[in-house]
Amino acid sequence: MTARATASAPTEGRAAPRSLGPMAGVLAAMAISLTGTRVSAVALPWFVLATTGSATMTGVVAFVELAPYVLVKAFVGPVIDRLGPRVVSWTTDAVSAVAAGLVPLLHGLGLLPFWLLLVMVAVIGGARGPGDLAKEVMVPEAADRARFPLERATGLAGVTERLASTIGPAVGGGLVALLGPMAGLTVNAVAFALGSLVIAVALPRGTGRAAAPSAPGAEEEPSGGYWQLFREGFAFLRREPLLLTIIVMIAVTNLLDAAFLTVLVPVWARESGGGPAAIGLTGTVWGSAAVAGSLIAAAVAHRLPRRAVFFAGFLLAGAPRFVVLALDVPMGVVLAVFVLSGFGAGFLNPILGAVLFERVPRQLLGRVNALGDSLAWAGIPLGGLLAGAAVAMSGLIPVLLVCGGLYFVATTLPGLRPEWREMDRKRGRAPEAAAAASGEPEGTVPAPPVLPASAHAAAGVPTE
Repeated sequence: MTARATASAPTEGRAAPRSLGPMAGVLAAMAISLTGTRVSAVALPWFVLATTGSATMTGVVAFVELAPYVLVKAFVGPVIDRLGPRVVSWTTDAVSAVAAGLVPLLHGLGLLPFWLLLVMVAVIGGARGPGDLAKEVMVPEAADRARFPLERATGLAGVTERLASTIGPAVGGGLVALLGPMAGLTVNAVAFALGSLVIAVALPRGTGRAAAPSAPGAEEEPSGGYWQLFREGFAFLRREPLLLTIIVMIAVTNLLDAAFLTVLVPVWARESGGGPAAIGLTGTVWGSAAVAGSLIAAAVAHRLPRRAVFFAGFLLAGAPRFVVLALDVPMGVVLAVFVLSGFGAGFLNPILGAVLFERVPRQLLGRVNALGDSLAWAGIPLGGLLAGAAVAMSGLIPVLLVCGGLYFVATTLPGLRPEWREMDRKRGRAPEAAAAASGEPEGTVPAPPVLPASAHAAAGVPTE
């Protein structure tokens, strides 16, 4: 069965012409800005390690960037739903470009004390959160215009992200090794500027708005004040046990991934003698395998059982990476494990994105995505901070083994919960289409699926 979002079917009975332009624009902007971010993810930690020699300070910088990312993202949903994600995307990317460009400029002038670096990093994080979210919100409408199944659209977005995770570390590692970390941060600034330009020029005005033709019956714009809009998104999310369970699970894995990427891998690269080139190489092979997994997911994921593929992907993507870095094995073995890990990870985001877009009405996407993403990202600022402190106290290998064990538990035990059965239901039907099929007026917010009382209690979700 093709998981096609049917909410975009025109009410007048005539299909709108197929258009690939919005999808191409969104994916291009994602590719450019995410690649710059991945380059910076190599350059910035290495800059801090090289100048301070402290894993703890490296964790502090990661915390200062990601804490504003999460906090701003949590509250920007009503703004995106009211102003539209296109406007929010290009303006916030422009702010990120200016802040990122000031870092190498001030460093070159000898005017970049550590406290000012933290300020610039915080501004970049606070602007990047809304920009990333706004691009995500435009994906389902772009899928409707291109007449793609949701898994295919989210799979292509996953391919884009994985390509950025492949190219970015490779470019970042090479630039840092050849020209120093400031070259990587300069590339990040240029990428943000180009991403802003693509969104502003290539996407039609109003893309992603609830009133767009892809969401017939939706309100012309969300009504009510900011806090009313915020409460509507929160009320919808708390009635969705499956989404809440996914968010909690992803929050744990995101914390561990942040620790891995921002502190554990750079420290491993320094202690093993591999240097920034080793960071780039492991990131490149992981990203390449993830691209392959995402491409397969884009092609066939709408025909596969979501729950089984999802947990199998996490089994490969998680704990093995931590364990292999803790072992004294040749680089070839490390790279082989990263290939398997990346391939499994490639299947995750297409499934998660399709489930989200099927269950959340278009006029609530900004608010629900903002809350869900911020909760899922809540532990990320602490990941680098905790990892840096733990490595300083206990050393690298014990921290890697503990984190790998926690990752395994977090991605296997949740599969026993009853709400995961909902993952394979409502496939191929956006909320508005599901409402129409059930006889509800178009544009209404459908009630979430009703689980047994025991399932609500197990999920920790108050029954209403």
